[in-house]
Amino acid sequence: MFATLPSAIKQYLVITGNYWVFTLTDGALRMLILLYFYQLGYTPLALAMLFVFYEVFGVITNLVGGWLGAWIGLNKTMNIGLFIQVFSLLMLAMPSDYLSVVYLMTAQALSGIAKDLNKMSAKSSIKLLVSDVAASERQGKLFKWVALLTGSKNTLKGVGFFLGGLLLTTIGFQAAMLLMASVLAVVALFSVIVLKADIGKAKFKPKFSQVFSKDPPLNYLSAARLCLFAARDVWFVIALPVYLASQLHWSHQSIGIFFALWIIAYGMVQAYAPVLFSKSKTVSNDTSVVGALVSGKLIAKWSSALAVVTLLLLVSLMLSEHTEELLIFGLFVFGSVFAINSSLHSYFIVALAKEDSVSMDVGFYYMANALGRLLGTILSGVVYQSFISSEQGLLACLSISALLALGAAFFIKRVS
Repeated sequence: MFATLPSAIKQYLVITGNYWVFTLTDGALRMLILLYFYQLGYTPLALAMLFVFYEVFGVITNLVGGWLGAWIGLNKTMNIGLFIQVFSLLMLAMPSDYLSVVYLMTAQALSGIAKDLNKMSAKSSIKLLVSDVAASERQGKLFKWVALLTGSKNTLKGVGFFLGGLLLTTIGFQAAMLLMASVLAVVALFSVIVLKADIGKAKFKPKFSQVFSKDPPLNYLSAARLCLFAARDVWFVIALPVYLASQLHWSHQSIGIFFALWIIAYGMVQAYAPVLFSKSKTVSNDTSVVGALVSGKLIAKWSSALAVVTLLLLVSLMLSEHTEELLIFGLFVFGSVFAINSSLHSYFIVALAKEDSVSMDVGFYYMANALGRLLGTILSGVVYQSFISSEQGLLACLSISALLALGAAFFIKRVS
């Protein structure tokens, strides 16, 4: 059956499959590191520092990776990312006595390089794979394919969070690293054999200086993406799981399951976004109109809605004694609104990217994404630890989250 499919569909399935398995290991790895080293006594700030190199090298990788993809092809950058992740997991499989902070940060740096090579390659490739589709249907198809890739990725990342908590409880940290490295190595070898060699290779050989965008809409969109992901990670990455463990006394497995359910729901909303916006037209079955609905003004409204949701959650937590119930409910509302924002953003950058430099445009944009995650991660650890009361630390993180969401709305509104 696979052999009879059109070439573009087959390549899309291979790319999506690579991205899925990588995401599963990446989500499990994050939860394993967070829970295992919190269990060993690491402070919130120390935990944040473990992820700093992951995000820093993600910033660098998106710049270099986009340029590299234009030179050698997106299939090669994707495969390089898979093999680097295998090596990173094998590094972490060493006995715990060898896992110093510097060693962990180095392994996380490699994992950050691998993840952003994989993501940049996957999302850039979709722009090129829809070029065979009729022009009248291209934008609607692009929105659907990007939303499906992004939404399914986040759903699997949620499964990865659950898997991480489960593996830590059942087989332990080192055995989990070896298991994930083995599975990913098999996927990487399959990808080398099957993935086409010419995806994304530019007709011209771009200079490295060209990775820095001079296109104002792309720059504003990138600034909005930075603010958007900083708004999520400033309270989601460090403050929230530590708060659940230290203040609400949740078990590691409970935290893993909750984060898994949250991000699975988040991914489902992301994947559903094209259907949501096509229904706002009277001809809801005409997918060609979907792309035309997405604009800077529309995304700005959804970014503003995210700020409102965050402020409402903040005020509710301050005034009510039902902290646990409100936090759970508020998280799912926040996740739904954030998912729609992310889906719209992910489509918009791929639609705006120029076809012959798509990897560099997407790479620059996801550099801003990585900068936002880096900023959010550092702020999450610093702000949370700066308050004597952990509840006040969480509220402070939520306040900053709302401000960053408003920043995202300000920048995206300037994109015509």
